[in-house]
This record gives sequence, C-alpha cells and structure tokens, in this order.
Amino acid sequence: MKNKKTAKSANEADLRRPSQAEAEQAVRTLLLWIGENPEREGLLKTPERVVKAYNELFSGYGREPAEVLGTAFEEVGGYDAPVLIKNIPFYSHCEHHMVPIIGKASIAYMPAGAVIGLSKLARLIEIYARRLQTQETMTAQIADALERNLKPRGVAILLEAEHLCMAMRGVHKQGSSTITTIFRGIYARDAALKTEFLRLLGK
Repeated sequence: MKNKKTAKSANEADLRRPSQAEAEQAVRTLLLWIGENPEREGLLKTPERVVKAYNELFSGYGREPAEVLGTAFEEVGGYDAPVLIKNIPFYSHCEHHMVPIIGKASIAYMPAGAVIGLSKLARLIEIYARRLQTQETMTAQIADALERNLKPRGVAILLEAEHLCMAMRGVHKQGSSTITTIFRGIYARDAALKTEFLRLLGK
C-alpha cells in the first residue's frame, strides 16, 4: 500500500503546473534548440509573449460548460422546432503537433421546453476549442455538454476545419478540410431531420 501511495504522489508531482518563469524558460530552451539566439533584440521578450499568448489560446482548460449553459429560458411561445446556428468560427490546436486548427462549427438542437441564449453556443465551442484537441473529440465533447446541461430532444453538430499539421508539415497539403458530424437523440433516429440539418448547411 505504501508503494502505491508513493507512486501516486510522484505522478501528482510530475503534473504540477509550472510557474510562469518556468514556462518562459521552456520557450527560451526551444529557441536555443531551433538554433536561435534568445538574447538578440527581437527575441528578448518572446518567452514572455508566448506564455501570455498561451494563457489566451488555451484558456478553455480553466472553464466548464456548466458556466455558459447553466441558464435556460422556458418562455419560448410554444416553439418546439430545431434551433440552428451555423458557421461559428473557431481556432484550436492539434494535440499531436500543437499547430493550429482553423474551422467553423454548426450546431442544432431540438428544445425540450427550454432554450439557451444564442451566444452561449459560441462560448461552448470556445471552451473546447481553446484546448489541445482532435476534431473528433471536440465534436463529441460539444454534443455531450449540450445533452448533459440542456437535456434537449436531440443534437446535431458539424465541424469543418483545416488542420495546419497537414498544410505546414508532413504531407504539405494546403486547403484540404476535415468534416466531422455527430447526431444524438431524435436526430439520430429521424433520417428526415438529419437530412434537413445537412441541407440547411449546404452539405
């Protein structure tokens, strides 16, 4: 038992969040590794700038979907048809190479007596986009969050994005896009609803 506790403590220590100074030193190390001189004028403040940018680019780790989906409106005047927002821009980073993913998300849900503010869907996307991601995981995470917090009758999601890990490195294929979709609840069961969702998106 003692050995298990020791191992657990070691793992927790390994996952300790570094200080800002340590993060800046890591950037400096990378600059040295690529053959740059971190002491030259243009790079003197680069470690500080990179850490500051990372605080914004990966701010999704400090937020939870319940923060933005916690308030729903039940006064909908009897509306019970789908709510669709399409082509919401997002920027994320590939978890394999940490280079950008640039795309658009479209979300539809079938209310079950309550709706949420339209901006909440864009904020939900931001929470997951501002983390290291795969597009497939992000698509499922958005659907899970909507089902868990809003409990709609159905959810349909389509993400279309360009992965710069394909454009900037490896196969160097610029302009290719990846599409992922997920259908839950009534959207998974009703082929006509699924078709209408895709039609409205021009797919």
